[in-house]
Amino acid sequence: MNWKMADPLMAEAAGRIMVRLTEAGHEAYWVGGCIRDELLGRPVNDMDITTSARPESVMSLFPKCVPTGLQHGTVTVLEAGFPFEVTTYRTESGYADHRRPENVVFVKDVKEDLRRRDFTINAICMGLDGALIDPFGGAEDLRRRLIRCVGTAEERFDEDALRMLRCVRFASTLDFRVAKNTWRGLLRRRDGLAHIAVERVFAELTRIVEGPRPLRGLGMLARSGLLARGKAPFPWTGERLAAAAASLASIGELESALLRWALLLHALGIPAAKAEAVLRAWTFPGATRRGVAQVLRFREAWTAAAEAGPEDGPADFRRRFLAAVLAFGADAAEGWLTLLTALPGGGPGAGHALAARRWLREMPVRELADLAVTGSDLASALDKRPGPWLGQLLQQLLLAAAAGDVFNDRAALITIAKRMNQHEHEEDAGR
Repeated sequence: MNWKMADPLMAEAAGRIMVRLTEAGHEAYWVGGCIRDELLGRPVNDMDITTSARPESVMSLFPKCVPTGLQHGTVTVLEAGFPFEVTTYRTESGYADHRRPENVVFVKDVKEDLRRRDFTINAICMGLDGALIDPFGGAEDLRRRLIRCVGTAEERFDEDALRMLRCVRFASTLDFRVAKNTWRGLLRRRDGLAHIAVERVFAELTRIVEGPRPLRGLGMLARSGLLARGKAPFPWTGERLAAAAASLASIGELESALLRWALLLHALGIPAAKAEAVLRAWTFPGATRRGVAQVLRFREAWTAAAEAGPEDGPADFRRRFLAAVLAFGADAAEGWLTLLTALPGGGPGAGHALAARRWLREMPVRELADLAVTGSDLASALDKRPGPWLGQLLQQLLLAAAAGDVFNDRAALITIAKRMNQHEHEEDAGR
């Protein structure tokens, strides 16, 4: 077989495994995603092998292997530095938890193994001679750009409810249609998603949102009502997702995954105060949670500055912008300015976006560590004991330096600090 979309070294290593299996009297085929992607002209990143050999036979033939799922017939064989999942033909039944089969039976007919798979486009296998075994018309469905369940959709989704999200994910990333019977089966069985762990749902949702056509996938999620039936509290109902579609039109153009999530939460009207709790419930990594929340906090500071009274001019907007950068970070500011250009009509304050990028570039300081003076310097120069006043004064100096009101010079900063301190004393005396 001449693979065009796979690493040649990986394909050769997989071929050697299959040759070894067939020489020992067993059948062996490439199967699933690698065949699908090769036929579609998409990069093949890994290769799974299905075989008539029992797991113990596979382990006896290859010195470097890991028993990753013996109860389900899977052995990971290491060849030339590549891992390959080699799985015995099997049938499955009794999915009590809508995920794991209670009964696994090893069989001799590869077509019986293909029958248990989720979609026709994943139920194709190929031997060393390049001939396809495709009993359910998967190659034709690839040509028709169609997602269709193997057999009855309701049965496949009852076996593993996560397949419903996989259906949406494949349709989204591949830009395929979903067969009518498959979509109807999804709608009939969507309550089954309540049985699936949040981590598994999150993994599929991530592939949809961070994939090449997130808006298409999100639209399908809105129409299906799937996510509202998951275990995690999900405030984004189908109606809200549908209403947010206009604001999400450019989500697929954002290269940053973090900004895609921030735009989604913005479009759905999630306030920054609730963002981290929502993302935590969905098992997002801490860095992503914090990053998204900071972008949304910056959004709120930006909106407040943009909606300030008419007496506030451009200079006041600039100062509020700089204060927000110091409070929430330059990354959050850059992120929000990027999202602002992705919003239809630009959103509030969009007219300041170009100037704001310039202000951000020109900031001489962005955090306390950049200041040419320390808290100890100030306490000594003012002859005062450290206390809450010191942090407040440092923040005032930081904003003054960021705005260009004072040079970031130790002597200049101490001088203005003394003025601020004297002014505060005078105000206290006048009260």
